Amino acid sequence: MLGVNVVMKVGDRVRVKESVVVYHHPEHRNQAFDLKGTEGEVTGVVTEWQGRPVSANLPILVRFSKKFKAHLRENELEVI
Repeated sequence: MLGVNVVMKVGDRVRVKESVVVYHHPEHRNQAFDLKGTEGEVTGVVTEWQGRPVSANLPILVRFSKKFKAHLRENELEVI
């Protein structure tokens, strides 16, 4: 995925369009929780670290609630 331009930007409202199972949701701690259909806001896009460009595996940071954020791939999200 090197060289892929990220079209999502901080502040975009997004929806998880694919099945993504996480185990760190605060209301479902240590249990499988599918994020599909969940909406949130992009709060960060990882493109560099310490001033150097990087290609992060999960570059899009999305805040779903006050207590819950997750890093996702761009192809798992859709802008709404």
